[in-house]
Amino acid sequence: MSVQSAPADTTAPAAPTTKQPPATTALAGGATGADEPAATRGRTSIADVVVVKVAGVAAREIPGVHAMGGGLSRTIGAVRDRVPGGRSNVGRGVKVEVGERQTAIDLDLVVEYGVPIADLARDVRENVIDAVERITGLEVVEVNVTINDVHLPDDEDTAPETTSRVA
Repeated sequence: MSVQSAPADTTAPAAPTTKQPPATTALAGGATGADEPAATRGRTSIADVVVVKVAGVAAREIPGVHAMGGGLSRTIGAVRDRVPGGRSNVGRGVKVEVGERQTAIDLDLVVEYGVPIADLARDVRENVIDAVERITGLEVVEVNVTINDVHLPDDEDTAPETTSRVA
């Protein structure tokens, strides 16, 4: 939204002023001018990566979520996690679309064997929506959950253990 200033029209009648509370999801809008409240001066935008990280952390908080992402994504992530100085990617398995006031989220999950998938998906969806809306102020219009795999108790990690040649 661009703000353009125009010369003041002194012949037009003044519009009635009614004070309304600011909308909580109006993140992109803002007013300019010294007579505006400080909370509404300027514009706030939320980057996609912010929503990705919040949704990733919120999804992992639910018991029964073993991992996130597809097979290749998890394999690459396991290698990255083992590299010294590497950090785990909390956004693995999360895709988002972020607009000015709304967002849509897609999650790819691996669940623990024995966990009721429908209940898990509901709990993940509720936690992600709550966290994203609370932290970003964006309205979450949908959270799509895809279960890519089931982790069995006797499954080994995707990356084999290696012994170090140096102590």
